[in-house]
Amino acid sequence: MAEREGGTVVKGHDEGIKMASALLEEFELPAGLLPLADVIEVGFVRSTGYMWILQKKKVEHNFKMISKLVSYDTDITGYVNKKKIKKLKGVKAKELILWPPVNEIIVDDPPTGKIHFKSLAGITKTFPVEAFAAGK
Repeated sequence: MAEREGGTVVKGHDEGIKMASALLEEFELPAGLLPLADVIEVGFVRSTGYMWILQKKKVEHNFKMISKLVSYDTDITGYVNKKKIKKLKGVKAKELILWPPVNEIIVDDPPTGKIHFKSLAGITKTFPVEAFAAGK
């Protein structure tokens, strides 16, 4: 795919987790934002901010602090920059009986301790950033 050209790619779970964690840290996003399992590949194109993650199976993670169930597809893509992920694909958050896709994630800058999740339907949900710390 054209958007992946010139990207840094790592294969395998351990290296993939390291790279995904490093990207979250570099762009000042919460470390627990992407609870991944059985990672096949992680890639990042620094010139555009395009990132992709391939994992063997879909992962559902419950963020206990906010009682929010989030689904991560086998193929997750998006554009990462400081405190932001745009055009996100492959992530859905459960809302009652629906699973609307999360399209954008923004951490307040300057920091207020809040993180915002926007769906394509225009719905924005705001939570405390610490709910997405590693291991939550």
